[in-house]
Amino acid sequence: MKEYKVIITPEAERDLQDIFRYIALELLEPRIAMNLCDSIEREILKLSSMPDRHALYKKEPWFSRGLRFFPVSNYLVFYIVRDSDSTVHVLRIMYSGRNVQKQL
Repeated sequence: MKEYKVIITPEAERDLQDIFRYIALELLEPRIAMNLCDSIEREILKLSSMPDRHALYKKEPWFSRGLRFFPVSNYLVFYIVRDSDSTVHVLRIMYSGRNVQKQL
């Protein structure tokens, strides 16, 4: 089975930090924040094998660019697979209740 290198972009890293800060500092739930961020990171690392298993984002221009996504709790992870160099680029992580199209 082909292995892919998972690359988390600076934007996705910032998203993850913002999620942690909001839950830990605003909602005063640091343990929940840590558990959620750990869960998101674990799921992201699973993209190293079979990254095409998740759905394509159906709206343009993202569909034709191969943007894929999957849920983790109340959050969506957006990524692109590049078979040419066997990499997966995690682009954004955002709350599923947000206007996703506007944020992308």
